Amino acid sequence: MKKFLFVLLILATIISTGCCSRKESKSNLEVKSNADINSSEDAKSSKKNKLNEEAKSNKETNSNSITKSKEESKPKVEKKIIIDDKLEKTFTIKEINLEMVKCPAGSFMMGSPKEELGRDYGEKQHLVTITRSFYIGKYEITQEQYKSITGYNPSWFDYIGPNKPVNKVTWKNSKDFCDKLNQKYSSLLPKGYRFDLPTEAQWEYACRAGTKTSLNNGKNITTLESDKNCINLDEVAWYYKNASNTLHIVGQKKPNAWGIYDMHGNVAEWCRDVYDDYSDEEAIDPIVTKKKKVSSFEKSKLYKLGHSSLPNYVSRGGAYNYGIKDFRSAARESIDGNANLFMYGFRVALVPIE
Repeated sequence: MKKFLFVLLILATIISTGCCSRKESKSNLEVKSNADINSSEDAKSSKKNKLNEEAKSNKETNSNSITKSKEESKPKVEKKIIIDDKLEKTFTIKEINLEMVKCPAGSFMMGSPKEELGRDYGEKQHLVTITRSFYIGKYEITQEQYKSITGYNPSWFDYIGPNKPVNKVTWKNSKDFCDKLNQKYSSLLPKGYRFDLPTEAQWEYACRAGTKTSLNNGKNITTLESDKNCINLDEVAWYYKNASNTLHIVGQKKPNAWGIYDMHGNVAEWCRDVYDDYSDEEAIDPIVTKKKKVSSFEKSKLYKLGHSSLPNYVSRGGAYNYGIKDFRSAARESIDGNANLFMYGFRVALVPIE
């Protein structure tokens, strides 16, 4: 009997141990299963985060590529300034007493600031770079010089005088004078240079001579009233308050910092450019040879005058009988190229051949 009980006890122990083992095994399986689930979820989360980071990185890369592409597609203007150190500071043709002053290459703000007294809407400021040095006449072309090259003096009889500026010349008269200078003195000119009218940008650059004020003596006009004198303008210009209603011998007023006379007043000066509106974008050696748009009114006016293909050209500096605001360095005027009135003259430039 004891033996039988002993056997039953052993069997019960074995059965109990097996059950515990199965419970532990089941418990271990459950723990492992939970760990696997957590691991899987962590992996999914990590993968999702990685995908999000990759997508964000790709988006930034694409955005940068688009921005870079846009920047690369924009036209880039190189500022190649040639100092031309070999050029002398002045150039003179003694035979006709034509003195030219060197204007070194550089950049300046063309036009006038919005707060400038007398400013016109057509004087939008923009950066201009003159890449090559050039020469400009120390004085306006005189009647004596004009006659020595062309053989006649077209000036208005009331303003005759050998050393007074030539007047009553059209834009084409002025260009023809430059062409004749080139023909007669080509052997004397610096290599790569020719006589011509200054471009509007060259004219203003030479007039300012580094100044940013409304006048090239580093001062501003002080009034727009016609019955008042402008002391600052008196220094550099013959204008209606001091000119006694006549033209004066060149070089009598104060020159600018580069030694150039009469850029303000006496006669208004032709420039090479066709008159057109400014752009506010940076410009490199600008010149306007053809107006972008011509209004129907302008076409009608030109047709009636018989100049259907003739544009208006730029005149600068103001004449002795103009209003004060018209003498500013930035002031510009649109004139029929055939105009040959007594207030229009010119000065020549010695410019690089394009």
